[in-house]
Amino acid sequence: MWWLAPIALTQGSTVESKHVIRAAIAERAMTFGRYIILILLVGLCGCVQFHERKLEPDKVLSSFENRSLEDSALQRFLATNQTSSTDEWHAPAKWDLETLTLVAFYYHPSLDLARAQWSSSKATIRTAAGRPNPTLGLLPGYDFTAAPGLPPWIPSVTYDMPIETAGKRRKRMERAQHLSTAARFNIISTAWQVRSALRTSLLDLVAAGQRQQAIQAQLQSEQAILQLMEQRLAAGAVAPAELYPARVAVLRTRADVIDLRRQLVDARARMADALGLPLKAIESLALDFPIDLPANWNELSAPEVRRTALQGRADLLGLIEEYEASQAALRVEIARQYPDVHLGSNYQWDQGENKWQLGVTFELPIFNQNQGPIAEAEAKRAEAATRFMALQAKAINEVDRALSTRQAVADQLKEAESLVQTHRELLSKLQGALAQGGADRVEVETAAVELRSSERTLLELKIKAQQAIGQLEDALQRPINAMRSVEQDPRSAAANTP
Repeated sequence: MWWLAPIALTQGSTVESKHVIRAAIAERAMTFGRYIILILLVGLCGCVQFHERKLEPDKVLSSFENRSLEDSALQRFLATNQTSSTDEWHAPAKWDLETLTLVAFYYHPSLDLARAQWSSSKATIRTAAGRPNPTLGLLPGYDFTAAPGLPPWIPSVTYDMPIETAGKRRKRMERAQHLSTAARFNIISTAWQVRSALRTSLLDLVAAGQRQQAIQAQLQSEQAILQLMEQRLAAGAVAPAELYPARVAVLRTRADVIDLRRQLVDARARMADALGLPLKAIESLALDFPIDLPANWNELSAPEVRRTALQGRADLLGLIEEYEASQAALRVEIARQYPDVHLGSNYQWDQGENKWQLGVTFELPIFNQNQGPIAEAEAKRAEAATRFMALQAKAINEVDRALSTRQAVADQLKEAESLVQTHRELLSKLQGALAQGGADRVEVETAAVELRSSERTLLELKIKAQQAIGQLEDALQRPINAMRSVEQDPRSAAANTP
């Protein structure tokens, strides 16, 4: 370096020697400048460049409107994750809950958000693992009182190397890793919420269709009664007032039919939203979701359900990780009580003399021992523990409520099934008596209306039982079908599949 050259211009030097020395100094200054520029260029080469990405709402809207069940990337994703042994995907004649759940995992935006949040959390691990950079200082000093013939420059170079103490970096990394794991559990919890919303909307849509069939059958019987009563009125066998109940029943049932059409449209729209698809993509979709209950739907015991819920719910596991992260954050703040060490050196060329110093500096924790941040971290840890206990209590209450609803519906189902069987036997007897001339046609149709009404009651109880199953699954967050696929973006995975 040019200022480190042990060159002194004395009063006895000739003019020629002075020019030579000055030229040497200038040459060394240029060499030093090149070194500095080279170091800066090397450092800048490792810097990340900014690339602007604009949001384009029109393209997002167009992409959403073009979503469909015929998408080739979706079909590859379904083929990869279907439970059957075949590798080729064939669109089913009727779509069941398992297949539609995979569609929701592929398209639903809430999972995209959860994956993005996980990516952000993973990036914080790299941030936490970063080490503090050393600093280099260049001080071009100048001596205005330098003796004649001596160079007035007294430049110096300072170097500082910070060293973190008390394991701060390791504790920061522990906190970031726990938060990243919590974000990963959030993906699973979000996936279950997507599946839960899909199941609810699918049940509502199928239930509305079943209700429509049942009410149409009841309307036919009520219209038959009204027609028979009108014939009797025309024959003078009944008074006009006797037709009012039949007419009111028909009007009420027709109003129910109109309302069921609205329920069908609303349920289909909510199902499209749960799938992350436009409504037009599922308007003609055939569904496979049986209302009849599985044989073992009422077999799980209360202790088994509670244990499964408390040990396996993703939201509870995520809060446990957040609590551990709060503990790691407290460890970081406690470690910050201990000051970091700075190893420093200083080199100065003082008019031909080389001067070098080496020292250690650190902060004196006299007025502040980091009490405030420690108190904040302790409070946040207590908050995290409280949130976990609150969610655990909520999970227990959800389990108990689901079990109570399940048991109540199970008891009502037995009575409703018995009532339907009684009405069927009564209708069968009246139909036999009518064939033999021992019963009236109005009596038969009235018995048919009562049977349809009891069947509608049984249908509503089956729907409530399916809702109870859904509540129990939500409390357990089980089953979780194809959960292994929700952590990675399925669209990118499908695109990379040959």
